[in-house]
Amino acid sequence: MTRPFRFGVNMIQPSTGDAWRAKCRRAEQLGYDVILVPDHLGMPAPFPSLVAAAEATERPRLGTFVLNAGFWNPALLAREVAGTDALTDGRLELGLGTGYIRAEHEQAGLPWGSPRERVDHLRHTVTELDRLLGSPDHQPQPSQQPRPPLLIGANGDRMLRLAAEHADITAFTGARPDPDSVSGLAPLTTTELDARVAAYHKLAAGRATPAELNLLIQFVAITQDRRKAVKDLLPRLPQLTEDEVLELPIVLVGTVRQITEQLLAQRERYGFSYVCILEPYMEALAPVIGELR
Repeated sequence: MTRPFRFGVNMIQPSTGDAWRAKCRRAEQLGYDVILVPDHLGMPAPFPSLVAAAEATERPRLGTFVLNAGFWNPALLAREVAGTDALTDGRLELGLGTGYIRAEHEQAGLPWGSPRERVDHLRHTVTELDRLLGSPDHQPQPSQQPRPPLLIGANGDRMLRLAAEHADITAFTGARPDPDSVSGLAPLTTTELDARVAAYHKLAAGRATPAELNLLIQFVAITQDRRKAVKDLLPRLPQLTEDEVLELPIVLVGTVRQITEQLLAQRERYGFSYVCILEPYMEALAPVIGELR
């Protein structure tokens, strides 16, 4: 089954109330289906930001992309999720991940843990959220029953298994942890992403209902000169050639028609129908959304 496209924008820049509401309304005007907030120190606080986004808009869904499970106690998170879902009239989509930036944990005075410990904590969080939010005794009650749709951001084998077992939406970062990178991540090549998606499908083969598949795009440029557009990216990706950067699934560079064709091809190849971009590229992708509509 080929799913219709959905487009999300991840709002990463803190704003005052009026400015926040204005850019959320702008995202709605541009055709975005989901307004998202990450969970990094120095960026917007997820739950109050989503409540404010709901008050400013009518149509878009509202999501966390993604919460760092290491920041959250499951019982307190269940309260925030249920309360936010109720206050947004059932528009919430809950995105969860393990977190990948050690410095943020240290700054917050929270344990970092090994990769296994972080995945174990996320699994425990997912299990507890299902138990707590699925209980008729839990207060507050979420508007969506038994809980809001769950997105899990995954790349490694254990995370892919967790997503295959529990996620309504599986998000592929298109990158892997890299402590030597400024961002903490290194992009996956087309071949590497092929392998990750194939591994997920094998793990999810027994699902009754297939999950929606998501990809977070890291760079968007509408241009006639694709090579010129990626010049500034090359120093940040010294391990890749210019041609390899242009082939990355998480890079959308070209004319509106070229990018439209790339997204259609990636949906056919990988199943990515839910496409997210970062806030700085919100305006740039809008003509492509219009073309695909």
